[in-house]
Parts: sequence; C-alpha cells; structure tokens
Amino acid sequence: MTDIAVIGLDLAKSVFQIHAVNQQGLPVLKRQVRRGELLKFFQKLSPCLIGMEACGSAHYWAREFEALGHTVRLMPPSYVKPYLKRGKTDARDAEAICEAVTRPTMQFVPVKSVEQQSVLMLHSSRDLLVKQKTMLINALRGHLGEIGLIAPKGVVGAKSLGGLVHEHQDAWPDEMRTVAHAFLDQLRMIQTQIEKLDDKILQWHRNSESSMRLATVPGIGPIIASAIAASVPDPKLFRSGRHFAAWLGLTPRVHGSGGKDTLGRITKAGNGYIRRLLVVGVTALLRVDRKKTPSHLWAQMLREKKPGRVVSVALANKTARIAWALMSRGETYNGTPAVPSAVC
Repeated sequence: MTDIAVIGLDLAKSVFQIHAVNQQGLPVLKRQVRRGELLKFFQKLSPCLIGMEACGSAHYWAREFEALGHTVRLMPPSYVKPYLKRGKTDARDAEAICEAVTRPTMQFVPVKSVEQQSVLMLHSSRDLLVKQKTMLINALRGHLGEIGLIAPKGVVGAKSLGGLVHEHQDAWPDEMRTVAHAFLDQLRMIQTQIEKLDDKILQWHRNSESSMRLATVPGIGPIIASAIAASVPDPKLFRSGRHFAAWLGLTPRVHGSGGKDTLGRITKAGNGYIRRLLVVGVTALLRVDRKKTPSHLWAQMLREKKPGRVVSVALANKTARIAWALMSRGETYNGTPAVPSAVC
C-alpha cells in the first residue's frame, strides 16, 4: 500500500475497480471495492494521484478524495479509450485509466463544485421540461389534426391549442375531452415548473459577476451566460477562443491525408447544450436585426453567399470566442455600432 503512486479508478454504482502502480509504473494492486468501503480504502493510503473518467458521480468522488489529501484528475472517456487493451472489462478499464492519467499530453476536466453542479442541474432539468413540453404540444396538435382542427406553427400556434379545445369540446365524445384536458393540464404544470427554474437561473445569474459580463454579448442572455459561467469556472484551461469553440463542437472537422487537409462540417463534439443555446441565440439575433455590431454586419455579409444555418453556426463560433475573451480578461463587451464600409 505504501508503494502506490498512481491509481486508476473505474467508477460504478456498487462495485468499483482499482488498478494501482508504483513510481516505476509497475502494477502493485488490482482489486474490486464495494461502494461502502471505497472511502475507507483511500483513507488508508498515502497521498497519491487518482485518475477517473469524467462520468456520472465523478465530481462527487473527486471532491471526497481531494478532501483526503489525494490529487484527482478527471479525463473525458473518449480520451481514455485509446489506452484500452483488447476486450473490455472493469479491470482493463481501470488499467487504461491508470495509464492515461500519467500521459503528459492528456487533457483533464476541472472538478466542479457543488454550486456549479446545482446550477447545471437547473439547466439540465429545464432542458428536459422544455422537451417534454414540446412532446405534449406535438401530441395534442396531432390529435386535434385527426379531427380537422389545425393550429398555426410556432409559439402562437401552441398557445392557441387550448382555445381550440375549449371552443369545440362540446361536440366531442367524453373520451376525447378527457385526453385533451389531460394534455392541457400537463402543459400548464410543466410551464409553471419551467418558470420556477427560470427564476432560479436568473437569480444565480444576477449574483455571478462572470455571468453578468457574458450577458453583455449580443446573442447571449441569462440562460446562455449562466450555463457558460457554470460550465467553465476557469477559462484559462483553454489556450485560446478557438480551443473553447472546439470544445463546444463549433469548429470544422479536419480530414488530412497526403499533406492535404480538408475542412468539413462542425464536429458537434463537446458540450452540445451550450452549442445549441448559442446557435439558437445568434439565430434570434439575426432575425431581430437591431444593433449593428461588427459581428452582426459580418454575418449579414456572409448571408449573401452562404445558407442561413451555416451563417448562424459561424456567428455562434465567433460569439463563443468573444465569450472566452471576456471570461479570460475579466472584461465587459463594449462592441460599438459599425458601418458596412468599416467591416469591408
């Protein structure tokens, strides 16, 4: 136990796999530990390096192990995969983690605090409720369409579904009225819960200096700003704005062979939630067409030769880089209106 220098820990719900090596990299311990005995096991060890994949419960265990004096490194599971030998077992997973955590070029995931996880939990819960709301609206719209009632598309159309039900329900069988009102009741309940989560997110946003600075960027509101601020506690983990945009999956996929590199579609790797929010935010910004910022004018010029969605993604990439610059420098966005000739 005193020779252990590095440990690869394969996380699970009940049974955890441990692979430990000494200073020379030679295996000294391979064993399974049940959940109730895990902290007791690490309490007996001298401070060492612990590697884990950044998956479910990883941040909780990282905080617990750091409190015991150990050094914890979290890694994306996709970065650990190349070190896995033939055949997948818990023991080989732990061995691959132990090998990957010692690589000098490995990129690590910062350990999140309870506060950061609570804010991100608000976001993930809100996102789930919005999806459920959309499912209910589509289901009710489909049922009404079966009896010849068609509602307009979009938010206005969704709000008109309740009016259609109350207007025509007297001519419906009892079973049909029961189904329609069940959907409407669920929609009202979900909308109430979404509004409560929005209030909590807005409250956290107003108390976060980083989030307030991000909200000054055109196309970024409290929802996007708080999501970025909670997900990126230290912007200096990224070498540049381009690396931050690449982490969001907003950079082109590169395919190179024979000395020739070809750029394809965006990678869609990394944090898909923030990427989706940024694309939606800048799309709304392009449609509103208010303040003529340099980025906005650049996007308008790009729309003359590129499809609208391509322009939205390109502007989302630029917005992500601006957000990283503000976080890393501690500044506020002060983009001034520009004229088209200045952009050219």
